[in-house]
Amino acid sequence: MKVLLGLVFIISAVLKLLEIDHFELYIYSFHFFSLNFSFLVARAVIISELVLGIGLIANYLHKFMWWGSVAMLLGYSMVLLVAIAYGRTDSCHCFGDFLQLNAKQSLIKNAVLLVLFFFIYNMEEWETPFRWLLLSLSIIVSTSGVFLISPPDNYSDYSSEHHLQVELFNEMLDEPPLDKLNLREGKQIVCFFSSGCEYCQLAARKISLMQRFNRFHAGRITYVFMGSREGIAKFYKESESDRYRTLLFKDMSSLMKVVNGDFPVVVLLQDGEVVREYGFRNMDEDEIKEFMAS
Repeated sequence: MKVLLGLVFIISAVLKLLEIDHFELYIYSFHFFSLNFSFLVARAVIISELVLGIGLIANYLHKFMWWGSVAMLLGYSMVLLVAIAYGRTDSCHCFGDFLQLNAKQSLIKNAVLLVLFFFIYNMEEWETPFRWLLLSLSIIVSTSGVFLISPPDNYSDYSSEHHLQVELFNEMLDEPPLDKLNLREGKQIVCFFSSGCEYCQLAARKISLMQRFNRFHAGRITYVFMGSREGIAKFYKESESDRYRTLLFKDMSSLMKVVNGDFPVVVLLQDGEVVREYGFRNMDEDEIKEFMAS
């Protein structure tokens, strides 16, 4: 039973890591932490699960691992209760996207695991030599592995990415259909998405959460899509983004040239001048918040 519980923690950690972009946004969606800090919290959760899983299977430092596991399950359950109180029915990503459980289902799963943990409370641990050294090695290997496999977006080299062809974009602003959107007036956020792009959906979710938490003027956000009307409807549903001013750009070849064939691209405009551009990985909440607030 103890090995089984350890495997549950390890499998949960690995599946979260494989879909960490979704897990980060789930954490951020509660607005307990900033976007940047949510990146670190997501990895701290994964590392903790890996260490606890390894410790349970290895059967050393039994009480330490037992209390750590129970505390983690109780912490998860408190977050799930908040989600239920908010009426949320989306996946909690406790097993990544492999197993879709909503908050109520995941709370039941946690209750079952807690019951199983009480059955192993009085187990005798093995007299493992150098057990604190083994624990330290588990922490070091798990931490380095997680950060090597998936470095946090805003703590890596993504900030130097540039995709927008500025001259072509400036020409596009004065041509149909963008010329009627008054994008040269004041501060604007213009997002270029492909309706079938997963990372575009995640970027839209980021923008939507930032706007909601920081109270940006929703009328200053424009989504420019490559795709179809049906694809856009599906995009909004799957991304869980709020709806903003939406434009379907039919000249796909021109749009591909402007974004250099790469989606998503998010552009900050002030009086028609490009102030900053982002891809999915290097979107900076503090910069966008300061730009829209000043």
